[in-house]
Amino acid sequence: MTDRRPLSVDLVLVPVDASDESTEAVTYATAIADEYDAGVHVVHVLGEDVVEAIEEGRVDDEAVAADGEAIMESAESIAAEQGVELSTSVAYGFSTKMKLRHPGSVVLDTAEELSADFLVVPREPLSGDPGEVLAKAAEYVLLYASQPVLSV
Repeated sequence: MTDRRPLSVDLVLVPVDASDESTEAVTYATAIADEYDAGVHVVHVLGEDVVEAIEEGRVDDEAVAADGEAIMESAESIAAEQGVELSTSVAYGFSTKMKLRHPGSVVLDTAEELSADFLVVPREPLSGDPGEVLAKAAEYVLLYASQPVLSV
């Protein structure tokens, strides 16, 4: 019997923010990538408060950089444990100039740009914590993605 899979996966995309759910999503994404011998791309989606502060020039660059580094180091550690190749990027989840830019559209645009084959999105409770920007993105991604999506 041959190993025939109904799905071909070369790249798994996982959007992250500062939430615990994002860490769990990276764990799932690397497990899927390991199963399909694929890579993982982690996109850190910046929240509205951070984007606004950046655009207005009132951001604490060191704090934003430290948060981003911590998030990416966690993802790199998880990927290394699985032996999965990892790439990363950062994206503005909101814009004060473009009304149609929000976390869900950022995830789908990134998936298209990278030709991602599979998406893993954290499904987060609406706690209101400043670093959690993906709470509403999962539903949007589930509705409009052309790729298979796992919501965790």
